[in-house]
Amino acid sequence: MNTSAAALIDFDWDTFDPWRIQAVRHRLSDHPLLQPDQLVALGKRFQGSTRLFTFNNEAGADANFDDVGRLYPNRKSAADTLQGINDAKAWMLLRHVQDDPTYRDLVNLAMDPIQPLIERKDPGMHYRAGWIFVASPHTITPFHIDRNHGILLQVRGTKKVYVWDASDTEVCSERARDVFHARHDLELVKWSEAFRERAHVFTLGPGMGVYMPITCPHMVETTDEPSITISLTYSTAATRRNAMRHVMNDFLYRKGIKPIPVGKRPLVDTLTYATASALVAAHGVGSRPPACPSLAHPSAYAVAD
Repeated sequence: MNTSAAALIDFDWDTFDPWRIQAVRHRLSDHPLLQPDQLVALGKRFQGSTRLFTFNNEAGADANFDDVGRLYPNRKSAADTLQGINDAKAWMLLRHVQDDPTYRDLVNLAMDPIQPLIERKDPGMHYRAGWIFVASPHTITPFHIDRNHGILLQVRGTKKVYVWDASDTEVCSERARDVFHARHDLELVKWSEAFRERAHVFTLGPGMGVYMPITCPHMVETTDEPSITISLTYSTAATRRNAMRHVMNDFLYRKGIKPIPVGKRPLVDTLTYATASALVAAHGVGSRPPACPSLAHPSAYAVAD
């Protein structure tokens, strides 16, 4: 894979397609901020805030990601979970680490060198965010979709990542994506064991990773050892247009009008984007639409919500 000497994340830039799942490599595994002692300190700073999300490892692939923390609670503190992750039987997410000044520097260290390379094919990067996942052995990240492009980087331990193409409407329907973008609701994103046969499967160890375009369904399983992973996410001009079109299609559907799927007719996409933009401008953040603040205010960094 070819990239600049300064970059810590390596893509095959000759074949990079922002809408295609792709393996990546990285050199972040030894970074001091991704070591267990620093993650415990970060967990203590995040304790009691929405930047901490956790559940126990009885959750399966079919758990609704929106409700998994309530249905499968992990009652240990962040520090106790992270310090004893081998036996904690838990999954923990440190959300929006870019809000912490030290970790914002880490996000920028990783993303700054590759931004120009990404923007050659996918301009307008904004809404950067960092997410750190720490999981016990034999723990599942339930099946779900995300609203940004993501670069998932394995730091410690191993895991198996199942990813499906965003265009695979047998695995995740257009309607499910409409609802997700409009209201950040995963109710229509349903797991089936039959999906495994359709997945791109990556077995990740330290220094390995996978790039996942916006709303690519995915599910993750850890192996016999604890896992530490960092995900770096971002939006672009194209992801914003894509999300806004889904927002508008959800609006039409709720008005009794059957919308044309996103991407099927470019002229319709242009019109729905313009209309959705006007609605967002009129109603602002907190309206429905949009679910994601980035649609109303495409800021440099993501906003915790």
